[in-house]
Amino acid sequence: MDTQQTNQANITTVKATLDPATHMGLVSIAVADLERSLAYYHDALGFAVLARTDQQATLGAGDAPLLVLTEERGARPWPHDRYGYTGLYHFAILVPSRADLGRWLGHWLALGYPLPGQGDHLVSEALYLSDPDGNGIEIYRDRPRDEWRWINGQVQMATDPVDIAGVLAEAEQSGEPWTGMAPGTRLGHMHLQVGNIAQAEAFYHDVLGFDIVARMPTALFISAGGYHHHIGMNIWHSRGAGPAPVGIAGLRAFTIELPTEQARNDLLARVRAAGLTASERDGVAVIADPWRNTILLTVGAVANPQAAQALFPGATPAHADS
Repeated sequence: MDTQQTNQANITTVKATLDPATHMGLVSIAVADLERSLAYYHDALGFAVLARTDQQATLGAGDAPLLVLTEERGARPWPHDRYGYTGLYHFAILVPSRADLGRWLGHWLALGYPLPGQGDHLVSEALYLSDPDGNGIEIYRDRPRDEWRWINGQVQMATDPVDIAGVLAEAEQSGEPWTGMAPGTRLGHMHLQVGNIAQAEAFYHDVLGFDIVARMPTALFISAGGYHHHIGMNIWHSRGAGPAPVGIAGLRAFTIELPTEQARNDLLARVRAAGLTASERDGVAVIADPWRNTILLTVGAVANPQAAQALFPGATPAHADS
């Protein structure tokens, strides 16, 4: 059996309970100063500003919304060492190609920023940075799926150095100039800080139905449809911790896109059968994980920036009470 056949056999031995066409959708982040954040996300990262009000802006690539920024004036930055709270580790922006990653990196370096953090994860090449409020961001490109290696249903990943010269050269060889985040860019995955791995597995795997694709004592990676991961979770800086206190920037909510109403209803049935709360807001289901991270369940992609902004009407902080 060749490598591609072996990989596929390993993937199909895992019985998925989530529809394989499930994806991540949008992420909502709280920032202290909207103008400062817009300058960073538009000028340095290349997101298009699709809609805005005095306190909120929807950003995207092409005309597809990806990110909603909500100003919470005076919010303190998320701790740079990310220690002591559950919440956002980073949100991950998936660009369509290696050349697109190289175009973004060349633009970033041309502005005088230092080389970002990096990781060649075998399934992807990733660059890491933080926004002005300390919110973690990953910008990455996937390798083709037939290059991913699976062993006993677990995807093989690593943290090796990225071939930075090769990434930049691929962009140069394409001959296409930087014009902002490429159409087709999307939210590839979320990476969360949680308080307990077993508790995270019980919620995200047992109840929501994501497949476990990689695990270690301090981290868990889950996905639908044989993806390398749609959600990563770790306790590297948050073992036993709870949500951050009020007044700190960070994650406010994210969406999971289900392909059909039936897929969403099946997920909601599992949530309610587990004795957990699920509410409805304008046809969108709202649930929360054990650390009060708000998750919205949509059917299909959110079509326009106005609809994206309506999903997060001053999203309630998922903070501790004190």
